[in-house]
Amino acid sequence: MIKTLLFDFGDVFLTLDKSATVRKLQELGLTSFSEEMLKQNQLYEIGKISSEEFISFYKEKLPETASEKLEKAWNAILVELPEKRLRFLQQLASEKKYQLILLSNTNELHINWVKENVGEFENFKKCFEAFYLSHEINFRKPNADIYEFILEKHDLKPQEILFIDDTKENTEAAKTLGFRTWNINPQTEDVVDLFTKKAHLF
Repeated sequence: MIKTLLFDFGDVFLTLDKSATVRKLQELGLTSFSEEMLKQNQLYEIGKISSEEFISFYKEKLPETASEKLEKAWNAILVELPEKRLRFLQQLASEKKYQLILLSNTNELHINWVKENVGEFENFKKCFEAFYLSHEINFRKPNADIYEFILEKHDLKPQEILFIDDTKENTEAAKTLGFRTWNINPQTEDVVDLFTKKAHLF
């Protein structure tokens, strides 16, 4: 029996344009993306480097580009929080049938953008019993330690958790630990249809 709903944030609740950041960085003159960049992105995502260090790294690649333009390009992936998803979540929270936890791979610049541009962010956040961001807890999906952190922190049984995430690598990793999962396709599916179209998961 499912007792806990564990949600990703981006492309589950917050609409993303996943190609936008690469597109904007290319417009600024970045012609290729190296393993070093991927490593820096991941270090930033687990809070191992600061926003200043992160932007400085990209400024070395694009020395003529202002930091503000780099930040804007980095945040271009973020679009909006549709009202219907917020209302769905608020209804879910008010029913108190499930424990609600958010678990997101993100970073300080992204979450700062959300706080500044998503007017309902605080109302969204307070729907959850716990709100875990990778750069704050120093773990990231799909590494097993982030799921073990959730299990230990809340004394949960994996088979009683339904984990909803748009990245297959993340849901597959959770599945190996015994979690129930929904690898949501943001192009064709919406979290608001959880109980109508995904009833078999419960």
